[in-house]
Amino acid sequence: MSHMQIEQLRGRLDELNSQLLELLSERAEIGQQIGEWKRNAGLPLHDPVREKEMLDRLAAQNSGPLDEATVRRLFGDIFKATLQVQIEAPAKRKLLVSRASHREDTVVQIGDTAIGGGEPVLVAGPCSVESREQVREVAAALKRAGVPVIRGGAFKPRTSPYDFQGLGFEGLKLLKEAADEFGLLTISEIVTPAHLEEAAQYVDIIQIGARNMQNFELLKAAGDMRKPVLLKRGLAATMDEFLHAAEYIVSRGNSQVMLIERGIRTYEKWTRNTLDISAVPLLKRESHLPVLVDVSHSTGRKDIMAPCAKAALAAGADGIMVETHPNPAAALSDADQQLDLGEFAEFVRDVQSSGLYRAIKS
Repeated sequence: MSHMQIEQLRGRLDELNSQLLELLSERAEIGQQIGEWKRNAGLPLHDPVREKEMLDRLAAQNSGPLDEATVRRLFGDIFKATLQVQIEAPAKRKLLVSRASHREDTVVQIGDTAIGGGEPVLVAGPCSVESREQVREVAAALKRAGVPVIRGGAFKPRTSPYDFQGLGFEGLKLLKEAADEFGLLTISEIVTPAHLEEAAQYVDIIQIGARNMQNFELLKAAGDMRKPVLLKRGLAATMDEFLHAAEYIVSRGNSQVMLIERGIRTYEKWTRNTLDISAVPLLKRESHLPVLVDVSHSTGRKDIMAPCAKAALAAGADGIMVETHPNPAAALSDADQQLDLGEFAEFVRDVQSSGLYRAIKS
């Protein structure tokens, strides 16, 4: 055999190698699709019965020069490689909420108020809507301070079933009434998917609370709407779990999602929860969604709310949430952590003086 013939044969081997690589890649892609179907159907990825049937069929088709054991070993390795691709596929998939999918900051625009990618926004109001007079007094204070968004709970998931559970839709109506009078946006927590459509008449931003961060049916229902959503981090949720919860909403077509760090549960007793300030730069780095910080639930202490708010803004937060009430001592929920209206005004001045936040006057 001449040198030229050897080179021709080597060239043919190179062609076959390229063809084999293309076929293996096509096989892996088909395997990924089958793996996705199996995962959605709740079926195991590995099917040893089918694998044995395929190996037996290939062994029967083999006409050499490779022996049966070699054929089984080679295709067994190919099957293992395909299975590994199926296992790793979800981890390698780019989340829609990630920077890898969308490099620019998402800005949620609601009327004249933009949340994300610019001037930080302050959200404030009572833990619970209790009466027309209460919520109107708070709305007037927010208007004076230039705060554009009023919060107020109407559906309250409480630790004890004997605690105040909120006024329901009547509370949402009172919140909307006060907000309209003073030109404010509204935000309130919704806990039941069936309530979302009716609640959308009264709230500009739907809040999904910490205890419902992994209420997947609620997340999917919120994703089916085209209404801004503020998603709170769970009591002990990891960053990965938090972003995947947001992915449930965004993957259904609702891109108007904001994240809020509200403290996590640790062994510390001096604060209600532990404010994970590192969550802010981490979320801003890994996700394009706006990130806010709730200094009331994270600390539970009035004396450190302003410093924590400034720390959050310095870390890159797009907004701060704080609770305020005309008479905290008489509040039906979270009495200890709500600022009275004088303390709230001082809080705004203190945070403003840092130069990190400027209230929007109208």
